[in-house]
Amino acid sequence: MAHPVYRVTGFEIVGPQTLRVEFDDATAQVIDFAGVLAGDVYGPLQDEQVFRGVEIDPEIHTLVWPCGADFDPAVLHDWPAHADEMRRLARRWRAAAPLHRRAVHLSSKRMRPPRTKVARG
Repeated sequence: MAHPVYRVTGFEIVGPQTLRVEFDDATAQVIDFAGVLAGDVYGPLQDEQVFRGVEIDPEIHTLVWPCGADFDPAVLHDWPAHADEMRRLARRWRAAAPLHRRAVHLSSKRMRPPRTKVARG
């Protein structure tokens, strides 16, 4: 099945973590991203300054942020059909985050060389 191709042509910040996104087929969506901003990719967008750094990528014609986050323009275009799934994924990312952080923390301790005591005289 062919994936529809849409291009983001404009956007406006209309509220905290909310954008009005315009597309090349003359449609628009008002998208509240608050419920999906979790995990390593989208979590940084919870910071208002980071969120306001949104731009349109001139090559792929979608919304991008300096932190590396982006969304498929087809998902943005059909946001009402994808919003519940995105929120479900965000809940999973939130639930996994503490375990991931603990694992990284513990593994970094194991990677350190053992401390040696230095005798001072």
